[in-house]
Amino acid sequence: MRVVGIVGALLIGGLNAASSQVVSNNSDEPTLYTYCQQFQTLYTQIREQSVTPDSARLQFSSIMNSLQARFRSMESYQQDSLQRDSLRRTGQYFSFPIRGYSTSAIGGTHGEGYKGTGFDLFDYNVRGSHPAQDIFITDRNQDNIDDRTSKPVDILAMSQGLVLAIETDWKPGSEYRGGNWIWVYDPILHGLFYYAHNSEVDVSPGQWVHAGEKLAEMGRSGFNAYKSRSPTHLHLMYLQIQPDGLPQPINTYEWLLTARPSK
Repeated sequence: MRVVGIVGALLIGGLNAASSQVVSNNSDEPTLYTYCQQFQTLYTQIREQSVTPDSARLQFSSIMNSLQARFRSMESYQQDSLQRDSLRRTGQYFSFPIRGYSTSAIGGTHGEGYKGTGFDLFDYNVRGSHPAQDIFITDRNQDNIDDRTSKPVDILAMSQGLVLAIETDWKPGSEYRGGNWIWVYDPILHGLFYYAHNSEVDVSPGQWVHAGEKLAEMGRSGFNAYKSRSPTHLHLMYLQIQPDGLPQPINTYEWLLTARPSK
């Protein structure tokens, strides 16, 4: 198997080329999978409120800054960064995250469902913001099946990146928000994509995914998304990592408008 670009560079940090899965190596330097484990543990602690918000901010900043530094140390990252900057300028960087759907499926008429004010990733008690775009499918009987195709609907990666963490064990009745979710780190943007409410998750932490690659199947998992009043949808959030290593939500609406449709 011939591996090129940034994926090839990841072989130095412990990537199994056959599976695109980051694995442990014998070096004292942390592998990319180490950062995945750290992120998964921290996000679980935030959800369970077993870590203080201030401590969570410090840990999150350390993970993000270390992850960025690791990618920047890769020669291939520098080459791919120039190529992808060109793709962004030509509107070819992003893929629409729902197979078979287009921008008409975005909630509202102009993406006004996005409300970033008051967002705090680290304090689970802070509520009221909605720093995301919800993208809906046709599912009148709410069985997670597309009424038009009679098939599950694939959730796709908007851009390529490293799968940092996943949740696959959500059960009806759980008060945890987001349900079965996926976090993907894009090292070129230095930001995090969050895909929530999935029925099934098809990727694993440490896996490298490309734009348009299947991540999951759309579902209704999550405390609010499971309720009958909520139409079946993808909850898509993007967090831009700031120079201090902390996240700032960014509205993905304009990106979605220019994203390549996936058939």
